Amino acid sequence: MTVIHPTAIIHDGARIGADVTIGPYSIVGEHVTIGDGTELQAHVVVDGHTTIGRNCRLFPFACIGMQTQDLKFAGGTTYAEVGDETTLREFSTIHTGTRDGEVTRVGRKCLIMAYVHIAHGCQVGNEVILSNAVQLAGEVEIEDMAIVSGMSGVHQFTRIGTMAMVGAATKIAQDVPPYMLVADIPAMVRGPNAVGLQRRNVSPEARAAIKQAYKLLYREGLNRTQAIERIRAEVTDCPEIRHLTSFVEKSTRGTL
Repeated sequence: MTVIHPTAIIHDGARIGADVTIGPYSIVGEHVTIGDGTELQAHVVVDGHTTIGRNCRLFPFACIGMQTQDLKFAGGTTYAEVGDETTLREFSTIHTGTRDGEVTRVGRKCLIMAYVHIAHGCQVGNEVILSNAVQLAGEVEIEDMAIVSGMSGVHQFTRIGTMAMVGAATKIAQDVPPYMLVADIPAMVRGPNAVGLQRRNVSPEARAAIKQAYKLLYREGLNRTQAIERIRAEVTDCPEIRHLTSFVEKSTRGTL
């Protein structure tokens, strides 16, 4: 059964699923869709052309679907989407896109902690964790199962790869390759994200291949082209290695 507190303000055009809970003083706009089983606690604002998936939890003062802060915004219809079973903690913010039709997207089963900002056009994958006060500038891409630790800032158009781990208070201005651990000021790749890979049940063979690829990328004094060539020639082929090499080759900002 859907339960809406009498002080909540729900626009008549909003689409509210089954078994949704909307708490005191929350506001839901005209073009919002809320999926089944989702909970909006007190003082949550969801506006704009925004879709919230099923079984999500939005904690007090989360603010989702506001207009981009990008000064290039020239009007049009832009969107925000949040996948199923994602948690948005206190004071987290997600803005809609800048270009007409652009979507800011957060995937399934993500944990977006307090004071996180996700700017226009960001693409956040599934099972991503953004810790307290992480700030994503516009058009950032974060692949599945990556973790960004507290108070880190990510430059616009930067990518963070699958299962990568970014340490606390790190400035990310270049792409973070998949499966790597990045920390310190300035940001540096410290090695494979060994604990994260093990927790995600990556096979021992793939973990060994990633470690070998890391050494070729960062320890042999090779440029990126040379390192990729040697990885393909010397490292055991597996999906993880193919993704790593493809990610590095496609980087436009350069990789850490």
